[in-house]
Amino acid sequence: QTSIVTPVTRSGIGLHTGKETRVTIFPARAGAGRFFTLREDPRDYTIPASAEFVVPEACKLSTRVGRIRTVEHVLAALEGLCVDNCRIHLEGNDEVPLLDGSALPWVEAIDRAGICAAKDKDGNAVARRKRFKPKFPVHVGNPESDSFVAAFPASTSMLTYCIDFREHPAIGTQCFTYFPDSCSFREEVAPARTFGLYEQIEMLRGAKLIQGGSRENALICKKVTGWVNPPLRFRDEPCRHKMLDLLGDISLCCRGGHHGLPVAHIFAFKASHALHVRFCKALLRTHEESSDA
Repeated sequence: QTSIVTPVTRSGIGLHTGKETRVTIFPARAGAGRFFTLREDPRDYTIPASAEFVVPEACKLSTRVGRIRTVEHVLAALEGLCVDNCRIHLEGNDEVPLLDGSALPWVEAIDRAGICAAKDKDGNAVARRKRFKPKFPVHVGNPESDSFVAAFPASTSMLTYCIDFREHPAIGTQCFTYFPDSCSFREEVAPARTFGLYEQIEMLRGAKLIQGGSRENALICKKVTGWVNPPLRFRDEPCRHKMLDLLGDISLCCRGGHHGLPVAHIFAFKASHALHVRFCKALLRTHEESSDA
């Protein structure tokens, strides 16, 4: 199992609250896993970065764990770089800052902190890291649309994501496949920024969402004229960002300092944070049932 060598801090504006948050990632002992804390709470608020603590009704445009909002980008960075144990501490607000809209600033911060073997309470390094391997296919879908997330038994981890925005030709239909390792995550997934549709901005702001969104931290696309704030970092940057979101949400399957991402081929089509989380819970439930059997 792993942790980071030294604490590292990032500050910025929350996508939905529009408020400043200071986040410090601290090392944690082996077996502690990833968990969030809040300084403002007099009860020393602590909550694991785990699917069982997700607030489903809040997972519309981001993922919320307990009181902590928009957790997916920092968790994607930790999962993508294989940082198994750490404390993610928030000050000033309960939303993780959006930064530049990607996971790259978190990756750069973690790289500066350094990654090391995690030690247990007795000071011994714990090398063993479990990854679960589904024995049967797992599928969740939205009956009102053709969106779904599925996992199929495989000998190695592989993820495929497809999106369909035909009403916005600049995005169109895109597919991206990712074979997880820390190098390819840094280069192929982490830099991909969040994106939004110009025609939905006022509606979302009216609903008290994306209060901190701007051209500096999100790509914006119009139906007719295309990208408002190019250039893109990748031709298929929107699809790669959806992959980043999926990795962050799947990281919520982690337990006790072990991987969240299973050994399987995961395929997502037009999915959402809410569907990602439903998939995580179905995956964990299937794994527990097969383990009991």
